[in-house]
Amino acid sequence: MSLPPPIPPPSLATPPKARPTELPIRQIPGSHGWPLLGPLSDRLDYFWFQKPENFFRTRMEKYKSTVFRTNVPPTFPFFTNVNPNIIAVLDCKSFSHLFDMDLVDKRDVLVGDFVPSVEFTGNIRVGVYQDVSEPQHAKAKNFSMNILKQSSSIWVPELISNLDIFLDQIEATLSNSSSASYFSPLQKFLFTFLSKVLARADPSLDPKIAESGSSMLNKWLAVQLLPTVSVGTIQPLEEIFLHSFSYPYALVSGDYKNLYNFIKQHGKEVIKNGTEFGLSEDEAIHNLLFVLGFNSYGGFSIFLPKLIESITNGPTGLQEKLRKEAREKGGSTLGFDSLKELELINSVVYETLRMNPPVPLQFGRARKDFQLSSYDSAFNVKKGELLCGFQKLVMRDPVVFDEPEQFKPERFTKEKGAELLNYLYWSNGPQTGSPTVSNKQCAGKDIVTFTAALIVAHLLRRYDLIKGDGSSITALQKAK
Repeated sequence: MSLPPPIPPPSLATPPKARPTELPIRQIPGSHGWPLLGPLSDRLDYFWFQKPENFFRTRMEKYKSTVFRTNVPPTFPFFTNVNPNIIAVLDCKSFSHLFDMDLVDKRDVLVGDFVPSVEFTGNIRVGVYQDVSEPQHAKAKNFSMNILKQSSSIWVPELISNLDIFLDQIEATLSNSSSASYFSPLQKFLFTFLSKVLARADPSLDPKIAESGSSMLNKWLAVQLLPTVSVGTIQPLEEIFLHSFSYPYALVSGDYKNLYNFIKQHGKEVIKNGTEFGLSEDEAIHNLLFVLGFNSYGGFSIFLPKLIESITNGPTGLQEKLRKEAREKGGSTLGFDSLKELELINSVVYETLRMNPPVPLQFGRARKDFQLSSYDSAFNVKKGELLCGFQKLVMRDPVVFDEPEQFKPERFTKEKGAELLNYLYWSNGPQTGSPTVSNKQCAGKDIVTFTAALIVAHLLRRYDLIKGDGSSITALQKAK
């Protein structure tokens, strides 16, 4: 199968008249429906009757188009300042327009038109909510990239030592039980590890934070995002109590202040670096907390259980192949250089990100009128309209990926696999891209995949067999 050109496609950089091959211009199908009723109906489909993936899939099939108009939550009755109208972009080509900063504005669209109160971030708009055209964006992005650079010397030893503590706990639980639920211990491991490497702050120095830091972050994240996510409670209670209004910062103000004070007291070295990039001390702390709590801790909390499930429930023989690679390659001590040799492990990490991207939705607001193209049509988009890509479907684009609904561990190996990395978009940009101050690609794109691959390699060096799923471990057979 011949792949389309790497993203961003040349057509995004040239005006429509300069395109060598014109696509037929089509009116964007779909509808936002009647005011109030249309958005409410779509909200009930999204959260209740269809669920997000089927919500987008059924409309894509109905309109016979990967580009269409619809609504996404939150909406009626108490979100009068939120416009739920979006243009869905569900194939790799149309979705890639979200990476073109000449075409889209990323100001305050992290989770759509809905923006959690700035009280959750100390009355400061942290970098993730800023567009590349805003002066503060470059300061915050440079600070984020510097945090990762400065942590490189301690990343691996801290990861391995804290991962071993986590695994010891799971082993201890399994010694007295047939199953060990690992989500809470995993989050405690993540909080401790990420606090040490990103903030240079050791939670053990603050007993309250050591005991409850991860739960504090969980509450802070949940209260901000409840209107936009499903938590699996009984309907219609979830619609009535969780998706109908915003929850106030007051519910988590004490927790956030505790986290803020912890970072301020124990993360002074990193905070000072932030001021050197032009941020005030307060701005540095809130941006650091967001990188630590929202981007890193929140992202890994979603991704790692999916990765563990990929290993434990993957195709027959996968663990054996991964174990063989982990033990025969990568050197005697795992590190940054090990990744070059761990082709299958890297591919499993990439395939898990393709099938289950940690951030399901990406948004961008049209900076100007422009023509958006899919594979077979072009569409006129007006300035101010909000584009929305549901990544789980975008990453199953049959034009790009063979058998897109299947988990294929070796998909990203060899020359063909390397080419496919141009279309792996989980980080708000292609895996082959580079985060800079002029784009919105995740600053931690490479460290995330490196960390995940290192975790897999360490697990398969430590254990001959792992049984479990996305929430619990049922058996661990230590390496002989």
